[in-house]
Amino acid sequence: MGKRKREKPGLGESVDLPVGVEKKKKLLDGPLDSLATPVTVQIIVGTYEKVLHGVTSTVIGQINSEQPLGVEFADTFLISPHGSAIRCLAISPPSSSDSAKSHKVILASGSSDQIINLYHISTVAPSKQKPKGSPIPTLGGNKLIENPKNRELGSLQHHSASVNALYFPTRSKLLSAADDNTIAVARTRDWTVLSTIKAPIPKAHGRPSGDTAPLGGTPSGVNDLAIHPSMKLMVSVGKGEKCMRLWNLVTGKKAGVLNFEKDLLQGIGEGRWASGEGRRVEWNSLGEEFVVGFERGCVVFGMDSKPKCRILPSPNTKIHQLHYVTLSEDSTTAKDILAISTEDGRILFYSTASVPDSKSTEPSSKPETPICEAIGQMGGAAEGLTGRIKDFEVLKIPNSQNLLIVTGSSDGAIRLWLLDEAELTEKSSVLEGPKNDLENSKTHASSDAKANAAITRVGTLLGTYEAGNRITCLKAFVMLDPGNSKPNGLVEGNNANRANGLEGNEHSSLSS
Repeated sequence: MGKRKREKPGLGESVDLPVGVEKKKKLLDGPLDSLATPVTVQIIVGTYEKVLHGVTSTVIGQINSEQPLGVEFADTFLISPHGSAIRCLAISPPSSSDSAKSHKVILASGSSDQIINLYHISTVAPSKQKPKGSPIPTLGGNKLIENPKNRELGSLQHHSASVNALYFPTRSKLLSAADDNTIAVARTRDWTVLSTIKAPIPKAHGRPSGDTAPLGGTPSGVNDLAIHPSMKLMVSVGKGEKCMRLWNLVTGKKAGVLNFEKDLLQGIGEGRWASGEGRRVEWNSLGEEFVVGFERGCVVFGMDSKPKCRILPSPNTKIHQLHYVTLSEDSTTAKDILAISTEDGRILFYSTASVPDSKSTEPSSKPETPICEAIGQMGGAAEGLTGRIKDFEVLKIPNSQNLLIVTGSSDGAIRLWLLDEAELTEKSSVLEGPKNDLENSKTHASSDAKANAAITRVGTLLGTYEAGNRITCLKAFVMLDPGNSKPNGLVEGNNANRANGLEGNEHSSLSS
């Protein structure tokens, strides 16, 4: 008896599937990025206790599924390389070559002991295979994964005071700022100091509250620096100065000094007895604006160095760190969102594009700088988190519209958050609509207070790791898949958008 030929079902007809096949079909019906492989993030934190701690966090599960994601933390290294508290960290962009060095980045750590330590950190995630031999013993019960490719390179001692900021504009250059009022440019090929930019020592104008300078001395030093994406301009802020300094990196000389006006400082909480100094500064990805962070507020400046808007957290609290987050709306456009971390355990997001026009009530008075409205809030007392966030990093997940945010608190907690870009783009697009006539200078403060009282809560907490030490600074990057470890697959932190195309643009004083 011959076999009967099975007829194919017509369009719209249902077919009975055996048990087990229906589940597979449902998985294949979803988007392709829901079947993504586990994402591993390398986290490095510096602490008050002189400890440099490396932790890997692996996100397991499907990001776009309804099931909760799982996070596995593991210790990679725990060393005490400095004689004092670690103040800053920096990670170099990945190399574009195909050599073995392309799977490593350079880690620099600065401390108040005047020393900069250098390391090679592997960018390839640890293999899932079980290591040979007996496991490494541990007292705390934490999982340990030792990477033999991580090694120490040496140390730099060209500063005579505490190192406050480190920055890799490209893989071949390292910039460091210290309390000795100098900004040094070192070449990573042989670690030679190519040039040193000297900032003037500020004059003494009384002793502000919280002054830690010796008797008869003046607070001095460079707090932070930021390099324009064109690699031709640099902005720096220092101690004891109510101004910011512009530097021409083509000639290596001062380009100008911009003083902070009295009304502007009072509008961000820098009163008569405050220092009025800038503590943080950063450019956005397009180089069209930069933000200067103070103790309790921020000011966003345009390319013409004029104030664009003010940022005041509500309720008012101290600001510890700020970063620009680049959101890709489509293949041709991108938008920058400003994120700041606060004393009360929150990360606030602001869209500087949705700023109302500045208006003045009297014709003779100067227009008041408008206040930017927050579009999202993550963490805080509403989620039971009240410890100050000293530092954080925003990472992009490859082939996904989701962001991983790593925060480090002074209580020793490392937290990993998942944030969808749509949560910020939808809110910012609403704020960029037409403004009405009620948005004048008198109603800025009241409307901002009402808006911040009901800020949209965004993001999801994936996991928490207790480092056991008070965290001062943090850096992180997404590691490469060990099965497909391509150099271009590395997704770095907030400097990823600046590293693209900068290796060949070193015609300024940053080149040898």
